[in-house]
Amino acid sequence: MLAQLLDMYAHELCAFVEVKFGSDGRFRYPELSLYWSESVRHPFLLTRESKLAGFALVQQTSQSRKTIPVWDMAEFFVLPEFRLRGIGRTAAHRIWDRFPGSWQVRVMESNLPGLLFWEKAILDYAGERISKVEVMIKGLRWRRFSFEVDAVADPSDSRIPSTT
Repeated sequence: MLAQLLDMYAHELCAFVEVKFGSDGRFRYPELSLYWSESVRHPFLLTRESKLAGFALVQQTSQSRKTIPVWDMAEFFVLPEFRLRGIGRTAAHRIWDRFPGSWQVRVMESNLPGLLFWEKAILDYAGERISKVEVMIKGLRWRRFSFEVDAVADPSDSRIPSTT
């Protein structure tokens, strides 16, 4: 299911960046299986009223070898029919609540809808305590939002984030 959602996600990304597809026309996400085998990676399905609404892939990484680990919203996708309803924002907030510490969200500057979404979602969550930096990654301009999550709302809550 997640591989199919990633395929839809990749087709949308084609509007902003060159995406490579296999000879069968499908998108391959090489790290996908690692989300079930590495403790620093977490896959989430997003739902709304028991219907599949999207996905999020979260990973813990470091911006450089000298820095402390940072949580990273590696990929995030809300199906078109569920957009502009607060589902993505609510899911992102619930994910951030589960993982205290330093966070980053990276978005291509050319992805204006994504840029606007993340700026608002992060501002709603973290207030003015966010850092915005423009970075170049593989020749593309990105904006990296950084912020801190101080505490987990309910550390025993292991449910997949739902927006219901």
